[in-house]
Amino acid sequence: MTTNIKKFPGTPLKESDFQDGKILFNYDEMKADFAWDTGIGIGKYLAGLKAGVIFGSLCSTCNKIVVPPRTVCEWCFSPMDEVIPLKDTGTVNTFSLCYVTWDVKRVEEPELPAVIQLDGAATLDSGPVMGGIMHLLGEIDPKEIHIGMRVQAVWKSPEKRQGSITDILYFKPIEDRKLVLHCSRTYRKYLQV
Repeated sequence: MTTNIKKFPGTPLKESDFQDGKILFNYDEMKADFAWDTGIGIGKYLAGLKAGVIFGSLCSTCNKIVVPPRTVCEWCFSPMDEVIPLKDTGTVNTFSLCYVTWDVKRVEEPELPAVIQLDGAATLDSGPVMGGIMHLLGEIDPKEIHIGMRVQAVWKSPEKRQGSITDILYFKPIEDRKLVLHCSRTYRKYLQV
């Protein structure tokens, strides 16, 4: 226990020792400019977001569409080189009401993160969910959110988009009951939602 130590070994240092040159040290300002390559799949995804389109990649072997795009299928390990534009609509798969922000500050109005199962992408019955993205919900009373709720992306204006997931501001509820593209083993089977 350090509380029992009366005097620590070694020589204590003071700020004046550095200022007076009694201590040898080196001061440097590193120039740390880095670039990050997004790769083929994520690069297409981010370019699509900038254009207002959500892309997924299609595995021609097992007929699954995954979001964001990948270059190799995680189920059958086949190459995935076909990129498919998807609708910006989907279904709430799961959600949370967060009364603290990412930096642990309390908020009165909750943030509403949700996993959105995008229309046209691989679904629960086709294996692990790979067709969903996590994003925020908006334009809704938190008490009205439910699993299975239909939602649509609300996008930034084209001139403000940067090629980022934040180009989608949030997903808002819709009353759309149209046919939804559903991917399973029989790829492109339509179901009534």
